[in-house]
Amino acid sequence: MAQYLFVPMDAETQNDHLKAYGVSYWVLSKGTKVKWLLNYRGGSFLMPNVEEIKKELIVRGVSYEEMTESEVNSILALVASPSQNMQEVLLEKAPKIAVYTPTGKLPWDDAVTMVLTYAEIPYTKIYDEEVLSDQLLLYDWLHLHHEDFTGQYGKFYRSFKTAAWYIQEKKEAEERAAKLGYAKVSEAKRDVALKIRDYVVGGGFMFAMCSATDSFDIALAAEGVDICEPMFDGDASDAAYQSKIDYNKTFAFTDFTLERSPNVYEFSSIDMTQKRTIKKDLDYFSLMDFSAKWDPIPTMLNQNHTSLVKGFMGQTTSYDHREVKKNVLVLGENRSNKEAKYIHGIRGKGFFTFYGGHDPEDYQHRVGDPPTELSLHPNSPGYRLILNNVLFPAARKKKQKT
Repeated sequence: MAQYLFVPMDAETQNDHLKAYGVSYWVLSKGTKVKWLLNYRGGSFLMPNVEEIKKELIVRGVSYEEMTESEVNSILALVASPSQNMQEVLLEKAPKIAVYTPTGKLPWDDAVTMVLTYAEIPYTKIYDEEVLSDQLLLYDWLHLHHEDFTGQYGKFYRSFKTAAWYIQEKKEAEERAAKLGYAKVSEAKRDVALKIRDYVVGGGFMFAMCSATDSFDIALAAEGVDICEPMFDGDASDAAYQSKIDYNKTFAFTDFTLERSPNVYEFSSIDMTQKRTIKKDLDYFSLMDFSAKWDPIPTMLNQNHTSLVKGFMGQTTSYDHREVKKNVLVLGENRSNKEAKYIHGIRGKGFFTFYGGHDPEDYQHRVGDPPTELSLHPNSPGYRLILNNVLFPAARKKKQKT
């Protein structure tokens, strides 16, 4: 009799990588533990052979193999071997997931909410009200939507200041800030960023993409400094505000220069979008190779069926290597363009991961473009990186040793 269900995650045999994460999460939510075999056939999953789980795999179209205890013991012995860069990690409990996002979020879709929905992983939407009332404590994992924590409305002023969606979003943001007791949106967003910082320091896991990454760090560094021009907050910015930026307060970035002009679609020198010299068909980033036995955390976050992932752009596409702090781990990079794409770090008792770009399967997503249909990309390596982060808190008790 086969006692186990083996879910391969290699390129050759898995029909739907993304839904495989969803099944693993579903199994954890039922109180059953899952083994994650790092670097074995693309980071495969091992589950008990229960009819209910088997039916779920079939219904969701996830490839699996039935295995005997003897077959599984042989795999686990190989994974445990000192000669193999592999590791067995036990996933114990489904993390509670929150997505920081406004209700409308026009004109953008969001890669994380799309992949969570496709993988059938439940999440709760929260926004400023919930964050400021300390509801982050209810969640293990927080995703930051395509967001601007500096209060400059995404630096869309030049191109979209007369667009109906921009005017409406600005109005709603101002009304929300006033309701929460703030005179300026920038002040409300600053306090939201500080609450998120405290959440991570206290042991939470924060995952951010695109402009939520650098604008978050900028908001922390500019605490108490007005960096907004009059069209954003009604008064002038502080004189010589660049000299008042405190890089010690940031999570990931240092020594960056802020973009002062409201007519430039850029926050700072952190982002590589305007500095890129690489062509679309050559735009890939490499995932770093870590020791699974000594560094299980970065190994976990980099599980994939390929080490070379297609690049994709966003308001914040990637990060200037020179402005990434030395204590932050680069998980994925484009070496030829000297840019970090995917980074990870520890803050207090918690963890953060920043992933540059907007949509892993839409190279240059523009305002008004339709959302990606993930059923057309069930084996997306770029989206797998997001889901690695989703499952990470289920096993985060193990810390890296180097």
